[in-house]
Amino acid sequence: MEAPFSGVVLVSRGDETLLAEASGYAHIAHGVENTIDTRFAIASGTKGFTALVVVGLVAEGRLSLGTTAREVLGGDLPLIDDRVTVEHLLTHTSGIGDYCDEDDEAGPPPTPLLATSADYLAALDGFPQRFPPGERFHYNNGAFVVLGLIAERIAGIPFADLVRTRVTEPAGMTDTAFLRSDALPARTATGYLEDGRTNVFSLPVVGHGDGGIYSTAPDFRKFWRALFDGRIVPREWVRRMLRGERYGLGFWLPRPGVVRLEGGDHGVSFRSTHQPSSGVTATLISNDHRGGGPLLARLDEYLTKA
Repeated sequence: MEAPFSGVVLVSRGDETLLAEASGYAHIAHGVENTIDTRFAIASGTKGFTALVVVGLVAEGRLSLGTTAREVLGGDLPLIDDRVTVEHLLTHTSGIGDYCDEDDEAGPPPTPLLATSADYLAALDGFPQRFPPGERFHYNNGAFVVLGLIAERIAGIPFADLVRTRVTEPAGMTDTAFLRSDALPARTATGYLEDGRTNVFSLPVVGHGDGGIYSTAPDFRKFWRALFDGRIVPREWVRRMLRGERYGLGFWLPRPGVVRLEGGDHGVSFRSTHQPSSGVTATLISNDHRGGGPLLARLDEYLTKA
């Protein structure tokens, strides 16, 4: 028998709430129940924030989509092809070796203790280029860590601070931040593995450009509105980021007129989908890696009807 869903689902149209449900436990041992405003890890949902930080720097003329990673990295990560550009990294077409390749038959390697940019830089080293840049799409976690490192070096500000000042604060996302997975504060869900253990040994200590930020379903209602209002990056850049058949610059494009961020990891499942034409946002966020199952189809129905 499948375990009951643990997390939050929230569907809204503008200021109107269409569905809001919380179930399961944020912390099983202490009997702390999930609530609508519980914070959860969102894994690769973070990639959209990374893309917005980078595109914000591009819009300011401090970078260009054609800037090569080598121009910024210098002698670091020498196995990255000198032709790899910011745009290649944003669109998962860089071909760089991935420190956490989800398509590897053996599975990604055990997560080292990752807490600082220096830790991530060391973890990224030693992976050879997989294919020439621009040849094809291949989902790449490491590419977004590289983007985070590039943004830090261009701005001279730690990556977490860049996300805070350039994305979450302009959007009013007061419950969204990079937290230590081994020191979660109150009102934050602990993730659980299938065998009932917590995921503390399965995640980086602190996330970076490819994942690991914590957020809430209500904060994503704020996020999508701020994005399309042009409060994070200029509206012309929002339009540029959402071009493509499948994936734009940091965002999934599941079908015409719909944009999505999603992520999954050990004890983490997240999906937030927005339809700009109707203003409908459907978010599922969970501290269980199995995700929402039938709930995802139920949420998509709201977008189909809109």
